[in-house]
Amino acid sequence: MSEPEEDEAVLRPPGDQNGNQGGSIRKGSDPLSQTQRSKLQHRRARINQQINKEMRMRAGAENLFRATNNHKVKETVALELSFVNSNLQLLKEELEELNSSVEVYQTDSESISVPMIPLGLKETKEVDLTTVLKDYICEHYGEEGSLYDNEIAELMDLRQAMRTPSRNEAGLDLLMEYYNQLYFLDNRFIPPNKNLGVYFHWYDSLTGVPSCQRALAFEKGSVLFNIGALFTQIGARQDRANAQGIENAIDAFQKAAGAFNYLKENFSNAPSLDMSVPSLNMLVRLMIAQVQECVFEKVVLLLMSDDFLAYLKVAQEAARVADVYSLVYQTMTQPPVKDYVPFSWVTMVQVKSEHFKALSHYYAAVAFCDSEIQDVDNMHEIEKALIQFHITMPEGPSLSVVIQDLEERRKLGKAHLKKAIIKHEEAMRIHSLCKTLRKIDILQEVLSFTHKRSLNKYSEIDHEDDFFETGEAPDIHPKTQQKPEIKTPNFSRVKVTDIFHRLGPLSVFSAKNKWSPPRKVRLVKGEGGFGFTLRGDSPILIAGVVPNGSAANAGLREGDYIISINSQDCKWSKHAEVVQMLKGISEEAVDISVITVHMLDQQSQMDRKSILLTSTGSLSSDKENIRCRGLANTTINTSLLLPWNKKKTNGRSKKTTDSNSKRSSSAFNLPFATFRESEAMY
Repeated sequence: MSEPEEDEAVLRPPGDQNGNQGGSIRKGSDPLSQTQRSKLQHRRARINQQINKEMRMRAGAENLFRATNNHKVKETVALELSFVNSNLQLLKEELEELNSSVEVYQTDSESISVPMIPLGLKETKEVDLTTVLKDYICEHYGEEGSLYDNEIAELMDLRQAMRTPSRNEAGLDLLMEYYNQLYFLDNRFIPPNKNLGVYFHWYDSLTGVPSCQRALAFEKGSVLFNIGALFTQIGARQDRANAQGIENAIDAFQKAAGAFNYLKENFSNAPSLDMSVPSLNMLVRLMIAQVQECVFEKVVLLLMSDDFLAYLKVAQEAARVADVYSLVYQTMTQPPVKDYVPFSWVTMVQVKSEHFKALSHYYAAVAFCDSEIQDVDNMHEIEKALIQFHITMPEGPSLSVVIQDLEERRKLGKAHLKKAIIKHEEAMRIHSLCKTLRKIDILQEVLSFTHKRSLNKYSEIDHEDDFFETGEAPDIHPKTQQKPEIKTPNFSRVKVTDIFHRLGPLSVFSAKNKWSPPRKVRLVKGEGGFGFTLRGDSPILIAGVVPNGSAANAGLREGDYIISINSQDCKWSKHAEVVQMLKGISEEAVDISVITVHMLDQQSQMDRKSILLTSTGSLSSDKENIRCRGLANTTINTSLLLPWNKKKTNGRSKKTTDSNSKRSSSAFNLPFATFRESEAMY
């Protein structure tokens, strides 16, 4: 049985440990929804817990079996292992059946559409980061951890909420918000080559096998996988009986493919099979195939009756869908994916491949038998389309004769119908081999309907006085009017603000930097002013100190950062604000708290040198990183937090201008002989 506290954790909405809500449930989270989909997710979560328990028991039994030399003990342990393995197999079969419940994720519309294959979300255990973050704030930032109770609670609530995202745009935004927030978490609390010291537990989306790592990148990769999985569910639920529904499904499946492809390109040696390269390759191809299927449905929806060329295009679209599903089937039947993917998925893909082959031949038959060719002026275009229609030229008379002779067109159409019927029957035969698919009524209904339609069409064009033997119809050349795209999700559309922004700007107050304890410097105005130069924004940098001046004598040093003036925090203050504060001080003296930053790596030292020597700096960024500083809503998606087997890229990193580097400088009556052009004298 599953452990009660973990089962409750799956159902509990954001709030305290007793489930008490401090406010409304976060938008996009649906923890208590009693929909079929949520019930399915909860059942999957319970099975995951049971699988985890059985695997722990098996690991203990295997260790005991290897350690003992007692024959009787070995026999007992071997029997226990057999029992545990049997339980595991039953649990995995039950989980596979749940993963095959594709009808739960389909549209509620009464229209008849071939069901799509969605993915279930990866489940995760609760993680308590409270103690770890408080300790780090105290040790690294020198502040009392309890001062950040609200921020830590907000982060924990966000993680709890993203475990049960609603199946809509709000649910996606919630996952992306947490995904983007992990950028700040990494930069604030994880020094280079270290981790938080807590384990993140995630379950494989298909097998339920648990994996755990201390790398924050594992957390981010799992959330990214769930973003892709949620896109598949949104795509599957669209009503594809209308053009808008089809477009929405296309967009969702393309973004799902983009999420899985992005995960594949940026990670290697994943700790769970669902995030391994072979599995992600398979998922990308599956999503592209489902996009191609939607494109076919759109072409059929816009089909004009009695248009010969239009029917030829529909037939080629169907052939294209059959081809991509055939490629997916080949991918699914290759190791290691072969032993991982649910049998119902493999069967569904194979059924669709045969089904769309049948449809391609059916629409070819309709084109040849039912469509009128009256536009003589368009004859050249029709001949060109026919030349490109078949992979090999059909036997018999030339194409020009076929176009003009109704009887020859009927013969060719009859050959295509014969092949369509054979393919329909093959699809139905494969479908009958899978117990899970036999339970999907709508799929059975679609296969039966299209088969009967082809049989009726064959009876309609079959004449009793046909003495010729129906020939073999050539295969149809696949062609599409809309090539699917792999769209990487646009994380920048979800604006996030650093939860721990009170710690200070990331350019200085991050895990990669160390600094001296705050020093309080009491400055007294001299005849020449305070005797130092300021530069930059948030925080303000001491760019220069006059030798033997008031600031120098008080202990102020070039390279120090001002964090407060007269006990007023100014980590986030702008240049002009600090200048105004200093100018507005009526007393002869002012208390300034400063810190001296000690960079942890050579690159950081170069960055610091760049800040000291120039008034404008830049921060490197990779393809996942769009960085903007400041208290305003900040959009972040970065791979800097991905030390977990992050693949290296050969391309140059793009450069983005950090708002913190757009600096101006001020001097307080400094008797310097010369000034930089960027500095002004006050």
